Amino acid sequence: MKNLYLYLLALMSILAILLPSSSIVLANTDKITNDLDPLVDIKITFELLGIRSLEKNDNHLKIKEYIDKYSKPDFFVKVFINGEKFQSNIWRNTRYIYDPNWSVTVDVPDDIELVNITIQLWDWNLGFNKICDISSDPSFFTDSYDVELVYSIKNGQWWGDDHKGNNGDPISTDYSGYGRLNGCDDGSIYQQDRDCELWFDIYQTDPDGDRIPYWSEVNIFETDPTVDDRGRDDDGDGIPYEWEYKYGHYVWINRYTGEIQHNWIYNPFIKEDHDEFDPDEDGLNNVEEYLTSQWGSDPFRKDLFVELDQMEAGPNGEPASILPEESKELLRTVYNRQNIVYHLDDGCMGGSDIIPFDESSTDGEIRDFFIDYFLHNDNDHWRRGVFHYGIIIYNAERWHGFVFNANAYQLSTKGIEEKVVLTQKHRDIAYASAYMHECGHTLGIYHGNTPGCDDQEGKNPFTINWWKWRPYKSVMNYGYMYLMLDYSDGSRGKNDFDDWNRLDLTYFENQWF
Repeated sequence: MKNLYLYLLALMSILAILLPSSSIVLANTDKITNDLDPLVDIKITFELLGIRSLEKNDNHLKIKEYIDKYSKPDFFVKVFINGEKFQSNIWRNTRYIYDPNWSVTVDVPDDIELVNITIQLWDWNLGFNKICDISSDPSFFTDSYDVELVYSIKNGQWWGDDHKGNNGDPISTDYSGYGRLNGCDDGSIYQQDRDCELWFDIYQTDPDGDRIPYWSEVNIFETDPTVDDRGRDDDGDGIPYEWEYKYGHYVWINRYTGEIQHNWIYNPFIKEDHDEFDPDEDGLNNVEEYLTSQWGSDPFRKDLFVELDQMEAGPNGEPASILPEESKELLRTVYNRQNIVYHLDDGCMGGSDIIPFDESSTDGEIRDFFIDYFLHNDNDHWRRGVFHYGIIIYNAERWHGFVFNANAYQLSTKGIEEKVVLTQKHRDIAYASAYMHECGHTLGIYHGNTPGCDDQEGKNPFTINWWKWRPYKSVMNYGYMYLMLDYSDGSRGKNDFDDWNRLDLTYFENQWF
């Protein structure tokens, strides 16, 4: 199916050159003369959606701060719109900001298409602020840490250091996704480079509020710019107009004329097989990407959705089987650094449940949890093809953790607490490490294709296999499990395995029962 998708991309690129008057390519002549939206005074809004530090901070239990040596980061943002500077408030002593509630709205000329925007993320320090890295620019200059964009008033789209692809290829040119910046994209994943991620949106005043500007409605699709078209699905392919408009668009430069051209690989008025398209190969087809877009998914960047169900506390003082909050953050960081955006549904996406306490759960009971609380007794439940299922229980009869379906795994707190946990920092890393290990099996890493994975002899430092697999620095190796949080990248030579590049995000689509 990927070949079909690439074929469509190539076909659209050829059409863009040969048929410049096509309905999916911007017309050369505007139906309006000067004012790009005569219905409103055009204003641009930059909206900050989230910030998080991506600096590696597990380091075998020695928690470090590199962005700010004396505390957690004190983040603030600077945005320059057509050269005018705007600065946010300071979010003090935090690595993660999910609801910043900060935006900037600027009046721009109504007769000029392009708006220049620069984004910078800073850490506040008394007397010496430091810029943080949110760019893919690999150079060593300070200005390589910021992001420069060009926003189009005609189309409500932007490109530059963040985009959906050039020359008809939205996948291989911006791995971090549209509206998301990742400082690790310059290759500094394992270096201390003040790497962070920043989520944002940019939009303009729009009379009908559907985020499709007047110029595009009038000149491209010939729709009514005063009517909200959200939810409209004229071609009946299961994807509404606004999603196909946003994610089907890309920018290219006509090398003969030097003009900016805008194309759409998805046409809102022609039925397409979106339930077959999975351009980023993350196991979510375009229909599923649309369904999860409310939680930040992107069809051209890998997304990993996991539903977390947890067991309540026991009647005799048995602790609740709960994944620590910092463990969740550590998981998000380690995957997000690699541009596999980690979405953990612990109740925030409407799918998490509390399981009644069970002192010792059999394999059959654990499978019943899967059927009752994840599938809700519906074997065709839509979440089965979207979410992995990672359940936390008090005690499993056989193993502290194991995979019991291609997309489902369990972790038991009793064994971890009794045999592993030493301090709260250790607890945070140990739980995250074990959870990541079991999830790795649902991503296609197992002993059959990776000998250093799940080697029982590799647990004991007094065995040959423990030393044999030392280069395989991964949570999938029992010798590192509970002590670190990462998959290996295969860079350590013999007996190392490149987990990150061998992850199969479609593996969970298999059904065992």
